[in-house]
Amino acid sequence: MSETPITQRKQDHIDWLLQDKKIERRQSGFDEIQLTHRGLPECDYAQIDSSASFLGYSLNFPLLISSMTGGASDSLNTINENLAKAAEHCQVAMAVGSQRTMIVDSKAEKSFQLRQFAPTVPLIANMGAIQLNYGFGYDEAQRMVETLEADALYLHLNPLQEVIQPEGDTNFAELAEKIAHLKQQLSVPIILKEVGCGLSEKDIQLGLDAGIEWFDLAGRGGTSWSRIEAHRAKSTQQAELGKTFQDWGLTTPQALKHARPFQSQAQFIASGGIRNGIDMVKSVIMGAQICGVAAPLLKPAMDSTNATIETIEQLQQEFRTAQFLLGMPKVADLFLNDSLIVP
Repeated sequence: MSETPITQRKQDHIDWLLQDKKIERRQSGFDEIQLTHRGLPECDYAQIDSSASFLGYSLNFPLLISSMTGGASDSLNTINENLAKAAEHCQVAMAVGSQRTMIVDSKAEKSFQLRQFAPTVPLIANMGAIQLNYGFGYDEAQRMVETLEADALYLHLNPLQEVIQPEGDTNFAELAEKIAHLKQQLSVPIILKEVGCGLSEKDIQLGLDAGIEWFDLAGRGGTSWSRIEAHRAKSTQQAELGKTFQDWGLTTPQALKHARPFQSQAQFIASGGIRNGIDMVKSVIMGAQICGVAAPLLKPAMDSTNATIETIEQLQQEFRTAQFLLGMPKVADLFLNDSLIVP
């Protein structure tokens, strides 16, 4: 049985992410940030507390498995099931990939019916904000939330990807007004999320004006969706456009700086180029409540739940070790603590 175009697109995305070694070029900016080592940390490693709260849940450490995939195929079902089971085991949060596919093809719903595998952790549904300009509204968003039994809804913002994507939707006009309207209708929080180009101060202000209180800054430096879509382009010109813009946008550290003036009004998720527990600690120091990681978990999730758990546990050990070496026994000690960064 042939796959729908959207499911095939999701499979294409995964295939190119795995095949093209230049999809990520380590330009996240995290390596340029140095932290102040403590030779006398004055705390017990065994007593380090990495727990964090998110959407009313307690997490073992501030990790969100970021949006990856979902669709009407066995391989996509397996990835999401393994991710959900690992999230539950490790007590971390999880977001799914765009659920537009399940509106187009009801067979894709199965890949988003994950609450049975993750009954006690936060789950985040996902819809492209741009779809609000193409006929989607409360009914579609509510169906996505109900299918996942989600605690929040991502509205992802991906203008660059849409421009490069052969099937892209590019009318982003007056979208903030529609986001505000959906926010008033939906019973769960909306989180505005970029997909790898970062959010600026103006973006955050527009979100705040629309009533949004959570933002996933998702800066560049990790997976380049512009480059991925370049591989799927129908013309040489479009492919070259995707590669020209493959490093466009704010890095996650830069986006966190843009978010600093809004810390009293909103809460922020850092994602985009976070590749280890040290990057996570740096993000919390710069103002992130939670840290999103996607690409490092894709291959393990294609393999097994256990492989995914092992990768998450490695991230947690790295996070705890960095806490210890900074002399910061609690996550709250890290938050917005600029003294921990080497000038």
